[in-house]
Amino acid sequence: MSDPFTIRIYVPDGDPEAVRIIDRMNWTGLGIVFPRGKWPEVRQRWEQLRGAGVYILVGYGNQDDDLPTLYIGQADGVRSRIETHYQKKDFWDWGVVFVSNSAGLNRAHVTWLEHALVKRANEAKRCHLDNGNAPQEPALSEAEKADTRAFLKEVLQILPLVGLRAFEIPKAVAEPKAIDPALLPQVNRAKPDTIIVPAQKDGFEKVFLGEDCWYAVRISGGMLDNIKYVAGYQTHPVSAITHYAPVSRIEPYGEEGKFKLVFSGKAKPIGPIPYGDAPSGAMQSPRYTTFAKLQTGKKLSDLLSR
Repeated sequence: MSDPFTIRIYVPDGDPEAVRIIDRMNWTGLGIVFPRGKWPEVRQRWEQLRGAGVYILVGYGNQDDDLPTLYIGQADGVRSRIETHYQKKDFWDWGVVFVSNSAGLNRAHVTWLEHALVKRANEAKRCHLDNGNAPQEPALSEAEKADTRAFLKEVLQILPLVGLRAFEIPKAVAEPKAIDPALLPQVNRAKPDTIIVPAQKDGFEKVFLGEDCWYAVRISGGMLDNIKYVAGYQTHPVSAITHYAPVSRIEPYGEEGKFKLVFSGKAKPIGPIPYGDAPSGAMQSPRYTTFAKLQTGKKLSDLLSR
């Protein structure tokens, strides 16, 4: 079980969406979170930014991305490095920088932190990295590595609280157990347990059939524990439900409250169940139904009817 902790957030402008200064009791570090547009003001904090530090720049490569793009960097003189990125990197919307408030970090320490954060981001697979190369782990003494690991632990605890979960290894929010509907009482068979997701041809073949999962799905909180199956609706020109799969786990995906459905096996063909006389726009977003209806429905409206 993780240890409980407290952080302190100081908002110098009085605007919670603007600059935030973060510290913790008995911690030698200091975090500064800022929107890109506030960098000209933040850069005036010379005393806090003139030393060694590690920073993360956050944005989206394009408006259709569900995963954020990150650039993870370090410098001995972090202010000038971020200033360069402010001038030359366009993708980022906000940043967070971590420095020591007691001159406790040196170049080797922040290089190790950069290495550890890049490694962690690659393991979590919850972002796109703008870094060109993975930094090599620098040599630190046993004592220095222990201290720097402790600093990293503090950073990883703070990041989700400022809106960045890209370094968290995904944990299942639900682990469905699919059961043959014929074995369930009739009252339970009427409860939605299947989500129908719209998919274009390329994504359907690459992800739904190829990777045995489907991601970037919005699911209402009350449905997370109910979903046991996912059905794939292929958009035009197919315009039909063609496959389904049992769901083994549901994980968070990205920073916008979406989820990833991980299948317990390969998707199986069904139907196809055509769009038919369903109302216009019926499959512009995920819909819920029951697996019993999925097995017997002849057209989409059969699945969506109450």
